[in-house]
Amino acid sequence: MAEREGFSGFGVFMAFLGGAAAGAAVAILMAPQSGEETREKLLGYATDGKGKVQQLPQALKTAYAQASEVAKDAFTEAYRTIEKSNGST
Repeated sequence: MAEREGFSGFGVFMAFLGGAAAGAAVAILMAPQSGEETREKLLGYATDGKGKVQQLPQALKTAYAQASEVAKDAFTEAYRTIEKSNGST
C-alpha cells in the first residue's frame, strides 16, 4: 500500500489559523498600552466573536436548506432524464 506524504489542505489551513491567532495574541499583549486598554480591547474582540458565534447556527441552517434544495432539484432532474432515456428506447 502506498503511503501518502505531505500535508492535507485542512491541516495546513488549521496551522495557518493557529499561527494567526498566536501572532494576534502576541501583538495585543506586547503592544505599548496600559493593562486597562488591553483588557478593553480584548473584551471588544470577545464581544464581537460572541456575536458571530451566535449567528452561526442560523447561517448553517440556511446553508443546509439551500444545499438540500439544490440536491433535490438535481436528483429530480437526473431522475427525469433517466425516465426519458428509458422511455425512448
